[in-house]
Amino acid sequence: MNKNRFAKSCLLGALLLGFTQISSPAVAQTVSLVKKWETPATLKEPESVLYDKANKVLYASNINNPAGNADGNGSIARISLNGDIQKVEWVVGGMDSPKGLGLSKGLLYVADLTKVVVIDTKTAKVVRTIPVADAGMLNDITVDAQGVVYVSDSDKKRVYRLQNNQAEVWLEKDHFQKPNGLLAHQNKFYMIDMTAGIFYEVNKTTKELRKIAEGLQGGDGIIPYGKDFIISNWNGEINYVTASGQVTKLLDTKAEKVNAADIEYIPEQNLLLVPTFFANKVVAYQVKK
Repeated sequence: MNKNRFAKSCLLGALLLGFTQISSPAVAQTVSLVKKWETPATLKEPESVLYDKANKVLYASNINNPAGNADGNGSIARISLNGDIQKVEWVVGGMDSPKGLGLSKGLLYVADLTKVVVIDTKTAKVVRTIPVADAGMLNDITVDAQGVVYVSDSDKKRVYRLQNNQAEVWLEKDHFQKPNGLLAHQNKFYMIDMTAGIFYEVNKTTKELRKIAEGLQGGDGIIPYGKDFIISNWNGEINYVTASGQVTKLLDTKAEKVNAADIEYIPEQNLLLVPTFFANKVVAYQVKK
């Protein structure tokens, strides 16, 4: 091979190599998050945030002293879609340590230690309290397309289903360590074991588990994003998880000591909402492809 041809061959090889090096990160980076707004830091250890499409408003659960447990000082905040806190304690009374939130037929369901509190969103009044026998620490809530409410029990390693205002054990496995985040979506059911760091799909009929991804210790909230998922890590991370189980970190606020608890997503606005627990605010991020 003459010198000119050799030089051209080397140049072509370098260009191809350069193209590979430039393209790979773009493929790996699925989406990105751009901060849009944050509420004032006047919430009271917000654990979960939920979008009420009918009323165009956000709700956040205020634990208000996580160590207090059954202290009666929990509440629900009401927040506008641009981050203005309309009322820190929109609903107060009858709650101890409220966490996960779910909506069904105008009723807001709140996981609260050993009971589920039901609030009428029109009147902001507690209309019902559903005790859960033998519960340890009720954590997340999800509602399926038929309006059935499910709630995780992180201490007793179970998932309950509410039927006719009664709670029954729906899912329980010996190897569960700390079930937390739940998601009922498109007639499928998903759960993350917070301590084990395993993200599962649950067969609603047979209760068989299919492992989607692992390495997600601290996993808290789950939201669907197209065919994939975004999962929060309570310690302060947001991860993108593909349907095939690939995990990409989108955000890490651990160094700032800002948590990322039970997240919410508004598809129409591509808006991810993150309750920050001890940082006492909700932060909104634009999800960009």
